[in-house]
Order: sequence, then C-alpha cells, then structure tokens
Amino acid sequence: MPLRKQEELPKLPKTRKKTIDKVKSATPTLKKDEVEYHLSVFYKYDSILRKQFYVLSIKTIKEFSSLAYEISVDVRKEKDVIDISLLGLNTKQSYFVQPSPAITDLYFEDLFGKFTINIIKQDGSINSGLYEFNVYKKEVTLLEEFMPVKKNNRKFCTFGLTPELNTFKE
Repeated sequence: MPLRKQEELPKLPKTRKKTIDKVKSATPTLKKDEVEYHLSVFYKYDSILRKQFYVLSIKTIKEFSSLAYEISVDVRKEKDVIDISLLGLNTKQSYFVQPSPAITDLYFEDLFGKFTINIIKQDGSINSGLYEFNVYKKEVTLLEEFMPVKKNNRKFCTFGLTPELNTFKE
C-alpha cells in the first residue's frame, strides 16, 4: 500500500534563541566557582585594511585534544558597555590537530575611554571587567575585575591583558 502524497512541506518548530537581555535577567543555578574562560585584550594593526583594531580574545582554560574548536558568541556594544554572551562551541576546519583551547577573537575599531565588558553565560551568570582604552598612549589598562550583584552568580571568567601581542603601525 503506497503512502499518501503530501501536499505541502511539514512545518518545523522554530528554535528559541535567547537574547542578551533575557540571559542577563535569568537567575543562574547554584554551582561552585570554577574558572572556565579567560578574556585578554590587546591592540592589533591590520596592514591589509590599514586599520588599528582592539581585540578581545576569549579562550577556554581547558584544552581540547581531538578537534579544534572556537567559541560562538553574541556581541552587543552600547555606549560604554560591551555584552558578550557565550553561546557554545563550534568546530573549526583544521587538518593539523594539536591540543589547544577553544578561542575566538572579537575586533573593535572605536573604543576609547572606559568600557565595562560583561561575559554572560547561558544560565545567567555574569562576570565583568572594567578596561580603559587609550590609543594615543597605545595602552590598555584593566582597572577592575568584578561580579555584578545577582542571586547565585559565580566566578567563571578571568580578565587580563596581553601586551606581548600588541602590534602597531610602523
């Protein structure tokens, strides 16, 4: 007995994507503090585009041995706040396999002054760092590393600088 011919394609349910505002307002579950990520900031000059970029580099503390991963993020930049929502891990195309952490680099052009950088996990945990960017003096300083007041908030990210990776126009 043959199956009946379908007249139209079946509709698939839409996946729910959490916006940054919904993730920020969520209450995380109670877990112990475990550092999983590290955010480092440095300057990078792109000689092809001839532009100076500020790079926010997020990497995992744990290293992956069999595949190369990158961290998928959702970024929102407002007046003096940069919200980075961590979505998960994606595999990268790589023929050369070596143990390495998952990493992603975010490029910004127009940062000057003090910026609060919020790293937000999907469960609602938030870690923040206050940075001051000064392209004229060619320096970035980490002023403060803190956790916003929130129920069950926990420490999962460290903040730092990597001045050895700075490159400038020659």
